[in-house]
Amino acid sequence: MNFFILLCVHFSPFTSIICITYVVRCFNEEISLNLYHCWFSITRSWGGYQYFKIQAAEKQAATEAKEFLKQPSDQKSAEDSWKYSSDTFFPETGLEVGFLRIPTLDAELPIVEGTDPDDLEKGVGHYKGSAYPLQNDQIVLSGHRDTVFRSLGEVKIGDTFVIELPYGEYTYEMVDSKIVDADDTTIIKSTAPREELVITTCYPFSYVGNAPDRYIIYAKPVY
Repeated sequence: MNFFILLCVHFSPFTSIICITYVVRCFNEEISLNLYHCWFSITRSWGGYQYFKIQAAEKQAATEAKEFLKQPSDQKSAEDSWKYSSDTFFPETGLEVGFLRIPTLDAELPIVEGTDPDDLEKGVGHYKGSAYPLQNDQIVLSGHRDTVFRSLGEVKIGDTFVIELPYGEYTYEMVDSKIVDADDTTIIKSTAPREELVITTCYPFSYVGNAPDRYIIYAKPVY
């Protein structure tokens, strides 16, 4: 039995449950119950670790974004000139480029270029290939429902979002929302020359595991 407890400690909770299931079939009920308690404690600890890891990543991303934004105009170098115009603003993947502010939630969230898991761990991901403000096309931002967008369902039609970038601040008003299948990619499309902000997250918000749907917010520019 000690061997199985060691497995529980060494592997993630998801792997360890396989070991515990085997024990349930092979040993008596009392041992199995003890191991289930062990697995529950480890899962809770694992969740706490993941939470603090993500919190630290978000905090670091916010610091990097502030540094990215704060360079005074008299210190702009030729190398950094691309950051100060919408015509040339095409950041590299993984770069913290600014902030998404949601006044209704009193939230200020770092925007990271890219939507890979490492990017979304740091904040709100900008879907690479979609536009930025003033580029006259669809802007797509995504985030996890259990981290940066945990309260996104509280935002209503008429509420606003503010995107802050090195070349300015841009406000968008929510005009619609809908729920689509997780595999539905039709929401990401060119809207040129009309600018549109699309914010996406997993749905339902309280779902445990890989959520089956996506919650979509549409917003229009008001600047």
